[in-house]
Amino acid sequence: MARALYIHWPFCAKKCPYCDFNSHVRDSVDVAGWQAALTADMRAEAEVAGGEPLTSIFFGGGTPSLMPPALVATLLAEAERLWGFDAGIEITLEANPSSVEAANFAALAAAGINRVSLGVQSLDDAELQFLGRLHGSNEAMTALETAQSLFKRVTFDLIYALPGHTPEMWAERLARALAFGTGHLSLYQLTIEPGTRFASDVRRGRLVPLGDDEAAELFDITQELTAAAGLPAYETSNHARPGEESRHNLAYWRYQDYAGIGPGAHGRRGGVATVRHKKPENFLTAVTRQGNGIAEQRLLNVSEQAAEALLMGLRLVEGVDLSALSARFALPRSGLIEEAALTRLETLGLMWQAGSRIGVTPQGRSLLDALLAEVVADTLVAA
Repeated sequence: MARALYIHWPFCAKKCPYCDFNSHVRDSVDVAGWQAALTADMRAEAEVAGGEPLTSIFFGGGTPSLMPPALVATLLAEAERLWGFDAGIEITLEANPSSVEAANFAALAAAGINRVSLGVQSLDDAELQFLGRLHGSNEAMTALETAQSLFKRVTFDLIYALPGHTPEMWAERLARALAFGTGHLSLYQLTIEPGTRFASDVRRGRLVPLGDDEAAELFDITQELTAAAGLPAYETSNHARPGEESRHNLAYWRYQDYAGIGPGAHGRRGGVATVRHKKPENFLTAVTRQGNGIAEQRLLNVSEQAAEALLMGLRLVEGVDLSALSARFALPRSGLIEEAALTRLETLGLMWQAGSRIGVTPQGRSLLDALLAEVVADTLVAA
């Protein structure tokens, strides 16, 4: 049964050149129509994934802070009616730090949002312009201060390893970010995703990404400065004070069930993978036609589930418990990992073992994808 709920709002004021998320720009949005569709989709999901109180809700996008606060309140009231809320429920909403959206923060807090995730991305105006953001650094800092005064918990994103970033430059920017004193930061290296404008710019020679070695040095600086500030990494790109980790994202990384509603939303429940229609108009049509927005739902075989659990869990600093996974999926340890590869990577200082638990060391985190390709059992990868 799902104890985490993801709600996707697909609309943005502008598509950023690095973004490959399911986001769309529209001249106008029929709020009443979307309220009806999202409510119907939520009810359909609760019928098959209900039964236990929710511990987390996450409004993602797109730009959910563009949602009218009244719509947020209505959806939360419906979720509470359908599932019930755990006493310590975490309710997160992603927001852009523009002055227009910050003006809604008080109303969003009153609607029930208790954690906000701000897409700051940079505190430098030239970098914000390069990243295609609509806000400036002063707006971002004002929005951060407003958010900290209204929400119980605040986190914000930064993108680093931009072209031209030097160790000194990134260390100064990160120190400024840490000075805000939030309990959580998400720090992402710039990744050139297929289908984005940046991917086209790279192909045409207009953009030259930072080299792998230079990016790895910035990653090391990130680990050092965040740990020194009391926000150590708990996942490859996420840093928090102990107790302020994102409960919602931990549900993903620990491979717990979660329901996903709204355009393009993914879900996992009872071994079934669900995907909603991505295009907003197709989602609305599907809800009208069949009562939910599902484009595809598929029962994952045991090997697929085990592979996903490993690939997600090894992103966490806590690693994974192989004994627990073996019991959960009725697979022997040898069916989960390549022992010879694990031993070799442990000798190289890139992975660790402690009893039945394994994980990636700080030195190995910047090489995570390559390590996963080696250590996850070939039988799972082939599945």
